[in-house]
Amino acid sequence: MAVMYYEKDADRSVLEGKTIAIIGYGSQGHAQAQNLRDSGFNVIISEVAGSANAKLAEEHGFEVHSADEAAKKAQLIQILVPDQVQAAVYRDQIAANLEPGDTLMFSHGFNIHFGQIVPPAHVNVIMIAPKGPGHLVRSEYVKGAGVACLIAVENDADGKAKQIGLAYALGIGGARAGVIETTFKEETETDLFGEQAVLCGGASELVRAGFETMVAAGYQPEIAYFEVLHELKLIVDLFYQGGINYMNYSVSDTAEYGGHTRGPRVVNQQSREAMAEILEEIRNGSFAREWLLECSVNRPVLNKMRERDTVHELEVVGRKLRKMMPFVDPKEV
Repeated sequence: MAVMYYEKDADRSVLEGKTIAIIGYGSQGHAQAQNLRDSGFNVIISEVAGSANAKLAEEHGFEVHSADEAAKKAQLIQILVPDQVQAAVYRDQIAANLEPGDTLMFSHGFNIHFGQIVPPAHVNVIMIAPKGPGHLVRSEYVKGAGVACLIAVENDADGKAKQIGLAYALGIGGARAGVIETTFKEETETDLFGEQAVLCGGASELVRAGFETMVAAGYQPEIAYFEVLHELKLIVDLFYQGGINYMNYSVSDTAEYGGHTRGPRVVNQQSREAMAEILEEIRNGSFAREWLLECSVNRPVLNKMRERDTVHELEVVGRKLRKMMPFVDPKEV
């Protein structure tokens, strides 16, 4: 049974009087920084001088520094730049500025788990990982709620690492919803698997394959778009509210029966074997090596796939239909 912590378990005093440096004012950075400040903590920001994010942080009233300056000033350093640049930022600007008793924090375990960052023994190494995007972390906090978080302690240098993590979770609103104890290993491997096999990879390919199957059979692309992409939100919302059982309860009996009997023919034993292979590639480090190599050569594979997706008929039709539906608050890249 998972261990869960709430506001009553957090002691904010362990962070009072300390300076928290948020390294990176992107999706998670802007949300966590503002929530912490609104909770009464002292927060400074590190961003690239002159960048759009640096200007945004200044507009939000924060002091903005280079990463090395922020690390010197702070006793808690939360690294929220993208995974692929964290190791370089840590090596070049943060490592030399760590002092005994400092706390190094992450919201994803990738660089610690795969050995790209190896902190000294005299600093705490912890993770607070909100289970939602930054805009949700911020909007839920503003509403008086919060986004559930994971907490992990990799190194407890001063005996206060977990208390510091829980106080931080309190500050960003996560303790309102609940904080689940985990490890850097478990968070990293499960997060990558969820993204690749289900959330970003599996769901996207399922939608794309369903669209292509219907269009190839002669159905209108617009109808196919509605059936396999637009209505997916309705199903996911039901999942979110009450799980798969609630979704089946909420849809028609025809839809439920068809889902029970046909779904396993799509996601079948071969699919499960592929999932197991993907999980093993994550666990043995081969995906991490592949991704870091891809980034080291300017990401040619990722760039090519982005170009392919932009011109896919599903996206072309979707852009046209979303312009006709302002109620969905359409977004374009």
